[in-house]
Amino acid sequence: ARACERRIFPDPDLRSPCSLKLIEQGDDRRRHLQTLIARLSDGLDNTRWKLLPSFTAIQPVMVGENDAVLKVSAKLAERGIWVPAIRPPTVPKGSARLRISLSAAHTDEHVEQLVHALKEIK
Repeated sequence: ARACERRIFPDPDLRSPCSLKLIEQGDDRRRHLQTLIARLSDGLDNTRWKLLPSFTAIQPVMVGENDAVLKVSAKLAERGIWVPAIRPPTVPKGSARLRISLSAAHTDEHVEQLVHALKEIK
């Protein structure tokens, strides 16, 4: 499927097999994504990090203040983990958060690395 995702086919007849393959694998990819979301939720359970309710690939983690969320985002970036800080006016004042964006391309190890990094950040 990955080869299909990266190719540009001008001829619709050449795109169809790739599209069908992606559709066929869609359920597996969605299940994997849901597994990653559950792993993240379980990993952050009973920590200082409050994962806001979301069943989507976007998993917001409440931090609160702007300077705090910027520091956490920067500390994650130092570890090679890109998690943007979302601040007002995008979200209400005092509810700055991290925006974790998972995808089916992520692995269990990626999520474990993120959880471990968040647990180490004071």
